[in-house]
Amino acid sequence: MQGNQKTTEFSDIDLSRWKDYNDVILDSLWLLGPRDKTGPHVGDYWGNFIPQIPYQVLTRFTKRGEVVVDLFSGMGTTLIECKRLGRAGLGVEIDPGVAGRSLERINTAENPYNVPVAVLVGDSTTTLTAKRVRATLKEWGGAAADCIILHPPYHDIIRFSERDGDLSRVSTEAAFLDKIGLVARHAYELLKPAGFMALVIGDKYVDSQLVPLGFMCMQRCIDAGFVLKAINVKEILNNERGKGKNGNLWKYRALVGGFYLFKHEYVLIFRKPAARGKRAPKGASP
Repeated sequence: MQGNQKTTEFSDIDLSRWKDYNDVILDSLWLLGPRDKTGPHVGDYWGNFIPQIPYQVLTRFTKRGEVVVDLFSGMGTTLIECKRLGRAGLGVEIDPGVAGRSLERINTAENPYNVPVAVLVGDSTTTLTAKRVRATLKEWGGAAADCIILHPPYHDIIRFSERDGDLSRVSTEAAFLDKIGLVARHAYELLKPAGFMALVIGDKYVDSQLVPLGFMCMQRCIDAGFVLKAINVKEILNNERGKGKNGNLWKYRALVGGFYLFKHEYVLIFRKPAARGKRAPKGASP
């Protein structure tokens, strides 16, 4: 409760005015339309996700002044939205060149609430990177993140770099999922009790056979200790850069191979249990 406002413990949304929030999506089907290209948001990076996604997640599951960690920050979409909405934003990007370019772009975004924003160069599967994230959170005056966003590569659909540790270069699905499991465990430890995490992920085809990558990654997050709150399906119509499924050639291939063209991906919402009575991650010691 803030003054005359009625709010939850995890959002600034005024429940006494709940009918006024027409831009907040409450349905599991997300029809977001074309990418928001206002300010420094530019859709020029392969696999870049649209700003409307972090806007929805931050509006629903964070409060102004809280800290958001994006463990695959890419060109900084989440961090730009953090500045706009008054959330401190910390990103992790494995490619130094991309990290530098993203920070240049992030720095051009307006910062009306004067929140800190930073990008660390690192591999989010490693304990070392998790320690660096925690050290930065401590410098900012907090012990844990209030919200975490994950938008990893969809395995080998798009090759992002030639750097060791890049998940788009992992040779097998099993190895990729193991690494996603490591990221999920680090995210669990970095997130405050009762905090929320969003995983943005899609599926893929291999030899005309569907690989349910989204649900496989979802299970790794559950195994890490998270509670699944929602499976949201987001359409990618008009936001298909890098998806490789548009054009007549793919329509022909779909007819020949007996499969369907992807027009969706998932925004999976998880919550870390509160400290009291929390579930231990799968395989963890009692």
